[in-house]
Amino acid sequence: MSHIVLAVDEDEERARLSAEAVASLEWDTDALEVTVLHVFSDNPEGAAVSQVGSAKAARDALEDAGIDVDLSERSGDAAGQIVRFAESEGADAIAIAGRGRTPAGKAVFGSVSQSVMLDSDIPVFFLPTGDD
Repeated sequence: MSHIVLAVDEDEERARLSAEAVASLEWDTDALEVTVLHVFSDNPEGAAVSQVGSAKAARDALEDAGIDVDLSERSGDAAGQIVRFAESEGADAIAIAGRGRTPAGKAVFGSVSQSVMLDSDIPVFFLPTGDD
């Protein structure tokens, strides 16, 4: 069985497109499990991942493709939490989509996707979603 961690932010359309990209790859869907991971940077109201629209959109798209899906959440630094979660779960790969930013914007604000790619010891799929 292969285990992929699909990291999603708050953008529902990007999450849906990311899930569809994962599902469109040449996987044996009977031997694939995907964990949709959302990292809360600030969660004072105690929301759960099952309440996050983007996580639900990704889950629905993956389930429509016949893929087993779990939802999970973490809080804190997104890049670090994504990498630590995937490694602690024994995931085979991380799938992540970036946001369309200019090179200057990435230099000033950083890039979660870039940090995940640089810090992970497991393969990272960067998913095109049309806004990159």
